[in-house]
Amino acid sequence: MTIRCIAFDLDDTLWECHSVIDRAERYLYQQLQRYCPSITQYYSYEAFIQSRGYFSQAHPELKYNMTQMRLNWLRELLNEHGYPTEPLAQQLFHTFWLERNKVSLFPNVLEQLAALRLHYPLGVITNGNADVHHIGIGYLFNFTLSSAEASAAKPDSSIFRQALALANVEAHEMVYVGDDPERDIRGASEAGLRTIWFNPQGHAGLTGLNPDAVMTNFAELTQLIKVL
Repeated sequence: MTIRCIAFDLDDTLWECHSVIDRAERYLYQQLQRYCPSITQYYSYEAFIQSRGYFSQAHPELKYNMTQMRLNWLRELLNEHGYPTEPLAQQLFHTFWLERNKVSLFPNVLEQLAALRLHYPLGVITNGNADVHHIGIGYLFNFTLSSAEASAAKPDSSIFRQALALANVEAHEMVYVGDDPERDIRGASEAGLRTIWFNPQGHAGLTGLNPDAVMTNFAELTQLIKVL
């Protein structure tokens, strides 16, 4: 079967995410210490992070829109402690977002993307709010689709169907590369896409999970595409 498009997850697929988010959240907390000290006097850093988790759990309708979730959470914090919500919430979120987009690509990612784009349209399907254009690699991709734009989050088949429409290809003509067994691989597989599981740590798969290929290093990608 002919491959006509390759799409990618971002966080923990093209770069490591946990340390990026941790750094961005610590920077946000520092900004609150500076501009909204009563919040950080009330919340330790750990309690601050917990409050974001509680807010997210209380608002499942925002699970596909991380930007709106964080903005609403910041507005609630500001309001509870007597600070004006606007434009402060937007400004605070922007400081977080700038730090959140300071990423370091995994080895061989840039080289593999540059090589693949000579032969295939490339795309992004992400549940996050990283911006490949701000990061500086947007030129490599023909389309990007976030869960906020799709109003659906992986593993929901809807986001994959919308990506297929953007790429103007059939499901069996798109390969999706991602790290998360459930959201990326099972989600894409159930939508009919072919899948490559990026599994650098060699984790065990999920029951019934059958990716078309598994890679532990991005250097393997172009060769795997050739044999799919």
